[in-house]
Amino acid sequence: MGWMRRSCTTRLCSTFDSAPHSGSIGKAIEIGLTVRPSQAVPLLTAAPAMRRYQAFGSLFAAGLEGVHRLDLHPVMAHHPVTPMAEADLLRHLAQQTELPGGLIDLEALAADPQARLEALLEGGARILSLDSIDAGSEAAAGALIWRNRDRLGFVVGSQEVEYALVRYWRESGLLADLPEPGSTGAFAQIAAGSGSVSPVKARQLDRAGRNGFALLPFEAARACGPDAALRAEEDRLVDAACAATGRGQSPLVHSASGHECAEIARFRAALAASSMNGADANRRIGEALGRILDRVLRRTGLRRAVISGGDTLGHGMRQLGLSALVAKAPTIPGAALCTAHGDGPHDGLEIALKGGQMGSEGYFGWIRDGGGPR
Repeated sequence: MGWMRRSCTTRLCSTFDSAPHSGSIGKAIEIGLTVRPSQAVPLLTAAPAMRRYQAFGSLFAAGLEGVHRLDLHPVMAHHPVTPMAEADLLRHLAQQTELPGGLIDLEALAADPQARLEALLEGGARILSLDSIDAGSEAAAGALIWRNRDRLGFVVGSQEVEYALVRYWRESGLLADLPEPGSTGAFAQIAAGSGSVSPVKARQLDRAGRNGFALLPFEAARACGPDAALRAEEDRLVDAACAATGRGQSPLVHSASGHECAEIARFRAALAASSMNGADANRRIGEALGRILDRVLRRTGLRRAVISGGDTLGHGMRQLGLSALVAKAPTIPGAALCTAHGDGPHDGLEIALKGGQMGSEGYFGWIRDGGGPR
């Protein structure tokens, strides 16, 4: 559509993983405004379909035991790189940028969001944080962005931007409803790599290990040492994964089985004893898991894969030489089974990417079965 060509959207995680020293969303907004001038920048982070909610400026996300404010979330409050100590997103962003912000909250969305927008713009707000908790507020946020697209041409958000726009387009008749796609069909085996420390992923590993997956622990502490030690660990796991494939199992290489496991304690001890910072160590873990997956796919010929872990995804995908994804079958919101494209042997690979805290306990098996509604 024409608006998409004239506008720019910057994507971020719906749990707002960021800090002044790593993944600074505030800095990204500043840079984006130099490329795509905009009177203000709508910030739409929550994704109700993924059980991520923003109410009166504070972000909430679901965990194993229900919905938690982000600074009290059992995963995000303890994130290894960007732990969230502040749930109010404008307060959080104030540590990353001096751009003034304003809130368009649930009351404004339900009453007169345009009036609130005009007041904020008149007051000089450059970042516009939008609440969203349900279908009504989601559609109202989408309508506000769409109707003001000529002057708010730079939008920052998670999947919620697409959810909000599509919901409004459907409600207003601009977009027709389409039938939901089904499963693409089961594969006997897939390959997977996971760098998350989430307790959700720990349950997923347990379920996978009881349902045809070979759980292969990656010693993350090796990422804090010399390159030779890390490469030796990669070689060991590639051989183990290929052997598991030969036995009819689906190899699943993982760096931890939860945020309180012994592997994490060893990693933290190794990191403390090294001269490396946490961001570099986590990057090395993600890259190593990507290289392992790359080599396993090449040697075994498997054509479906999963990468789990928000920080792992980008680093791992680069090792596969992939540059584009086309959704193929639904699973959980935000983690569809996709067809990947790129210059190299993995062009056409079916792959699913998900954050560590996302998904049902049977997610890895769901991908092996080809996705589709459950």
